[in-house]
Amino acid sequence: MRKRGLAVLALSVMMTLGTVGINAAAAEGWVQDGTNWSYYSASGTRLYNVWRQGADGLWRYINSSGYMAVNSWVDNDNYYVDSNGVMVSSKWLQVANTNTNVNDKAYNWYYFTSTGKAVKSKWEKIGDKWYYFEDMGVMQTGWILEDMYNCGTDGVMLTGWQKLVPPDGTNDDSRNVPYTEHNDGKRWYYFSSNGKKVVPDSDGDNLKQKKIDGVYYCLDDDGAMQTGWVCVTGDESDNIENYRYVDSNGAVRVGWYSIEPPEDIQSQYNYEVEWFYFSSKGVPQVGPEKGNASTGDLKKINGNTYLFNEKGIPVYGLHKVYISSDESNYTAYYFGTRSQSSMITGKQKVDEGGTSVQYYFTSTGRGYTGVYDSYLYYMGKLQKADVGSKYEVISIPSGDGYKNYVVNTSGKIAKNTTVKDSDSVKYKTSSSGVLLKIDDEDNGINGHFTNPQEPDWSAFD
Repeated sequence: MRKRGLAVLALSVMMTLGTVGINAAAAEGWVQDGTNWSYYSASGTRLYNVWRQGADGLWRYINSSGYMAVNSWVDNDNYYVDSNGVMVSSKWLQVANTNTNVNDKAYNWYYFTSTGKAVKSKWEKIGDKWYYFEDMGVMQTGWILEDMYNCGTDGVMLTGWQKLVPPDGTNDDSRNVPYTEHNDGKRWYYFSSNGKKVVPDSDGDNLKQKKIDGVYYCLDDDGAMQTGWVCVTGDESDNIENYRYVDSNGAVRVGWYSIEPPEDIQSQYNYEVEWFYFSSKGVPQVGPEKGNASTGDLKKINGNTYLFNEKGIPVYGLHKVYISSDESNYTAYYFGTRSQSSMITGKQKVDEGGTSVQYYFTSTGRGYTGVYDSYLYYMGKLQKADVGSKYEVISIPSGDGYKNYVVNTSGKIAKNTTVKDSDSVKYKTSSSGVLLKIDDEDNGINGHFTNPQEPDWSAFD
């Protein structure tokens, strides 16, 4: 903008411009032409398309017709002059919309800086709030800048959680959407402190999941908050670990929750409603397939120990668990009934295919192998002689070898005694119940033992 001082006029001719008196002279100054005002240089040349400052210190613009402009855009439409021809500065101004290509509003809001220039194509902080003005200077509202920002009806840049109509103006019912009391078609979005909408990562393991203010949320591709079961790796998955359950407030569920499994994989489950446990990030706890569990898969939660299967469900009943990397080193763990589904210890009656069987589990949950309370157990299962044999020799692994115990039909060991089975074979035992002699002979003992009975794993498939 070109600025020149208004020369002090020698003549006493007065020009009233609005409520301001300005001196005019034939040499240089303002000249009234009917209802219009013109400006002449010292040489008497009429000026066009220039700014001139009055004695009141305010700036006015001479248009291409040589007249002072009023109520109009001037100087390449970068400035605006009011009804007195005065340049608007440091203020908001509502101007009638003459360009229907901008929007369908009757009026548009503009902001003019201290230099009088309209703010265009940029963010501008006015007071303590941010506003965005498009390339013609119109203050923007709603979704802007490729739908990554949103300005309220007052033009103020939105931050934090906001419930808004989606950018495309529709609410796709095929996606999980938050509960809305009046079904107003709006969805929740989160905008960071710089006003930018938070959207999912375009790649990586946490697609569609974001941590906001210490809480994990699931977001749709356009940043809309999702609720219910959400697959974070795409539209659907066969793996429960790829799902999160999102509460109505948008936060992922943490801890225990009883819910219907995700619709896409419901056929994998035996019940309509299952219990799931979600980590602090909302990831469902899962474990190995049945028969492949090890002690490292046990999960202690709130004082109880659980074993989860590959579907994310805490198991119940009797399960085979490896206690070392040696494939032959395993034992039974018991997780109670379905309503319990947590590790059980001590003496328990376990249903094996309709038969109630005595078991003993140590304080660590392991099925006990050896003698406990004068009864013989193997992998937690009570070892008993067949009813018709009265006594049997059962060989139990012990360290690198075996120990042969004599047990009766109730599983009780014969200690420091001599007993006969139904075939009149005589067994002599030590004080710990270990077989010493058969028919008073030391040789041939290893030919008279019975292998211990493992738990019936198939009864719990």
